[in-house]
Amino acid sequence: MPKSRWDAKTKAMIVLEGFKGKSVPEICSEYQISQSHYYRWRDKFLANMHQAFADKNPREVALSRQVSDLKKVIGELTVELKKNEMDW
Repeated sequence: MPKSRWDAKTKAMIVLEGFKGKSVPEICSEYQISQSHYYRWRDKFLANMHQAFADKNPREVALSRQVSDLKKVIGELTVELKKNEMDW
């Protein structure tokens, strides 16, 4: 999958231009994006805007990432064990 040329902050700024009253065709022309891209970004922005006010505890984020990493390792080890059992 190709890397997007638009980062999350830029997408948000583009969407906010529409909320500020700039016409969608004008925005799309300026940034050379399709209107469907703009509306997809807008819909995603609106669906996730509540997260802007969520308190994210850095410790909680780090622990969540650590749990995900450990689950991945457990999965890999489980697959390896099953492979070894089949060799017996």
